[in-house]
This record gives sequence, C-alpha cells and structure tokens, in this order.
Amino acid sequence: MNRTARLYALVEELRATAPRPLTVAALAARFEVSTRTVQRDLQALMEAGVPVRTAPGRGGGWSIDPEMTLPPIHFTADEASALAVALAAADGCTPYADAARTAAQKIAVSMTGRASAAAQELAARIVTLPSPSDSTVRTAVEHALTTKTVLRLSYIDAAGRESHRVVEPAGLLTADGRWYLIAWCRTRQAGRGFRLDRITGAAPTTEQAQPKDLTELLRDSAAAGAVHPTTLAPLTPSSRKPKAPLR
Repeated sequence: MNRTARLYALVEELRATAPRPLTVAALAARFEVSTRTVQRDLQALMEAGVPVRTAPGRGGGWSIDPEMTLPPIHFTADEASALAVALAAADGCTPYADAARTAAQKIAVSMTGRASAAAQELAARIVTLPSPSDSTVRTAVEHALTTKTVLRLSYIDAAGRESHRVVEPAGLLTADGRWYLIAWCRTRQAGRGFRLDRITGAAPTTEQAQPKDLTELLRDSAAAGAVHPTTLAPLTPSSRKPKAPLR
C-alpha cells in the first residue's frame, strides 16, 4: 500500500471506530508499518486540516470527528482532474484561497487509484505566475462576508483616486479573472463593486450589516447580467428557487 492509499485508509479506520480512539501501535499493526510511520502519517493528516486528534494517557489514542469529515467519495479520473484545475486557480488573490488549499489536501488524501494518479499527473503540469496580494485584506473581506458584519475599506479606483468607505458586504462577483466585493456603500448610499486587488486596507468591525439583496445591488450596473455559476447549483438550499439571470 502506497502512502496516499494509507492516508486515506487511516482516515476511514478512525471514522469506523469513532469516537473510540485507536493507539498508534494498533494502527501500525493494522497497516503493517512501523509506529514511526503511523506517527508521520497522522501528523500529515493534521497539517492537511483533517480533524484527527490525540488524547494522552491510559485509554487514549488517536480519533477523528466523524461530523467534520466526509464519507468515501469516489471520483472519476476526469472529475479528479477537474478538481485539480479548479483548485489550482485559487491563487493568493482569490477569496478563501487558504481554505481551498486545505480542501485540496483533504481531497488528495481521499483519492486512490486512477483518480488519484490522474489528479497528480495533471497537477504536475499546472504552473502559475504569483501575483502580489494582501492576505490581511483578503482575510478581512472573507470574515465580513462570513459573519455578515460591516467593513471599513481604503480603496483606489481606476483613476488612481483613494477613498475610505464603510460598506455592508453582500457577496462576491468574478469576471475576467478578477474578483469584486459587492456591497452597500454607506458613503455613497448605493450599491458598489470593489475590485479586491484595489482594496489597500480593510478593517473588520463587530457591527452587524443589514441584509442586502445581491440582485438589487447589481441592477442597472455593468454586472447586471451576472448569473450564479452552475457548478454551485447543488449547494443552493432546495427551499429556495434559483434566481433568473440578472437584468
């Protein structure tokens, strides 16, 4: 068994016995490897964001939170390759890029066989040109969107003018390889789009933002024709009807 397959099997072994912990010795015997190898594998899973944990002392060992992990997912080679390409596109300027990176690691751990080989082979042939980015700004934008809180921005527009805004984030727009924060701007008393790479400073607040309809904020703007990506359709709650293309 190669290491990738063993990492996947370790996760499933811990899932099968959860919440009861397993000792390193028991796992080493199960997979016929040394305890040092198991320790290295478990550490790799932790670094990849897999929710494995250890409890010291008598009756302790390693366990996993089954509610925070996925059951086995069987990807086809084409699906695995598509995921490799999509996750590779999440560079430093992409919202939630850090989460995308750990998701890629978790997916890699879960794949075996032809799917794993296809993803690894394609990943070896994808390169990117790093772009300068401010992770502090990206993190603040992500936090404001997730917590639905007000955000204070310093922004430079296309003409090079800097302004300071207080905004209520509503969502994200992607177009032509750029990402925009769509928000209600209290300074302008109107919906506005802020290109993420032009935000020079972002300070989170604890003030709750008023709910804003993304469709309404985009109405009569250059992005009025924006639509929800079809790849995200399965994530939309079934109780909500899909919105028509924006006009």
